[in-house]
Amino acid sequence: MLDTGRIIEDRAMRDRLGVFEDRTDAGRKLAAVLAPMETIGDAVVCAIPAGGVPPGLEVARVLKAPLRMAVVRKVQIPWNPEAGFGAVTWDGRVFLNRSLMAGLDLSEAEVNAAVAKARKNVEERMEKFAGGHGREPELLGRTAILVDDGLATGYTMLAAIEAARAESPRQVVVAVPTGSLHAVTFIAGKADLVVCPNIRTSRMFAVAQAYERWHDITDQEVQELLIQARDMGLI
Repeated sequence: MLDTGRIIEDRAMRDRLGVFEDRTDAGRKLAAVLAPMETIGDAVVCAIPAGGVPPGLEVARVLKAPLRMAVVRKVQIPWNPEAGFGAVTWDGRVFLNRSLMAGLDLSEAEVNAAVAKARKNVEERMEKFAGGHGREPELLGRTAILVDDGLATGYTMLAAIEAARAESPRQVVVAVPTGSLHAVTFIAGKADLVVCPNIRTSRMFAVAQAYERWHDITDQEVQELLIQARDMGLI
């Protein structure tokens, strides 16, 4: 492991592909790094659905920390829904990448429609994943551990960090199995600590390349994982 103060990585994993069996295996490896850290203290694991829920559950299980959903949805580019120019967070905040927007030549109507679509999706997911399960654990004075399955650009995670900060945690730790060097460095300037075992320097970065088995996590799978978390007393 290499600890630079704000970034912890496993140098043996640098630039390697297929280093995790799946997201659950990746979560176990994240937990192995986080568990011995005395500075983590009283933690709440905030998993970003859908991909962040399997590793988030493993981190919460090992740390015996409460698990909550950190619902963040990218604001999609109209002609390329796989890419985004911003994000909407669980507390209703909207973050827009103004520099990217300038090059996209989006009309005000297109921006408003994309934001409205993302906001609606966040509200629906909040109801689906958190509705009826009681009050979410508070972050006030605690360590918020934000977990996702990887960092590509880091912009969605940036929005999650800002939303978490609004709840006045003692510190914000980002824990992701894999990430591009650019995104990890960017996020390290926003979070108190980034744990990312598999940092990759290639310009052609894809989160999925870090995993032997990869598929898009469905909402049904998220709900099943939340049932497991409740059975473990983590929710």
